Amino acid sequence: MPAIVLAIAVALLACCGGSGRASEASVLHLRCTNPASGANWPLLIDLIGRRADKLPATVTEGRVSWHDPDQGFFDLDRATGALQLRNASSTGGYFLHYTCKPE
Repeated sequence: MPAIVLAIAVALLACCGGSGRASEASVLHLRCTNPASGANWPLLIDLIGRRADKLPATVTEGRVSWHDPDQGFFDLDRATGALQLRNASSTGGYFLHYTCKPE
């Protein structure tokens, strides 16, 4: 019986990095910056809860996508940190590009 308890404890430490806070690994704290203007903001992505700044998001291994009704549609490339905002407007719409890095 003690061998089973030890095996479970080892498995829990491996999954949680020894901190007991596995859920923190599922939350990304990013700072996104527009390289042209320097404008930036913090971005919080909950990978398990499938949320980006508290908005519902589609999360895959390669991308996180979400819609903010006030700003437009966002697509984040998880490998490069490239974030694209696309929005419709009366003049045909526009794209903005940002670079996101861990805070």
